[in-house]
Amino acid sequence: MNQVIHQIDPVCNEKSRILILGTFPSIKSREGGFYYHHPQNRFWKVLADLVQESAPPFSIHEKKAFLLRNHIAVWDVIRSCDIVGSSDSSIRNVIPNDLNQILSHVPIRAIFANGNKAHELYKKYCMKETGRAAIKLPSTSPANAAFSLEKLTVCWQLVHEALTHP
Repeated sequence: MNQVIHQIDPVCNEKSRILILGTFPSIKSREGGFYYHHPQNRFWKVLADLVQESAPPFSIHEKKAFLLRNHIAVWDVIRSCDIVGSSDSSIRNVIPNDLNQILSHVPIRAIFANGNKAHELYKKYCMKETGRAAIKLPSTSPANAAFSLEKLTVCWQLVHEALTHP
């Protein structure tokens, strides 16, 4: 295993109200240079459904604009790690991102973890530093076959509620 370094900048601005954290970019995301880039990942479909947009964004430019327009920040828990392929279960030797780079400058109301592993790693490496809990959501990864798109969208309603209620 080789140490892999996160190369994708966080997406946020001064209007971001929620932060969604993944673990570490998949091979497809690293190759494409943006979050949730695997065509089978349901992240963009779920968010588009939640904010009632007719179609999920496609290009990186559209995805960034979508996130910022909807007050959503996205980053990952891990800055670098040893990883085999895209397997979260293979992650070792974690160096976390400094999430306070966002949290100290952006009015984030709620932090969400995209999947069990992101939540586990957040609690282990980041929660003490941020002083804030994260809400665990089911993973949008295609590996999470137990959750249909409809079931994911229902579970992810918490994101919509955090965006629409002060």
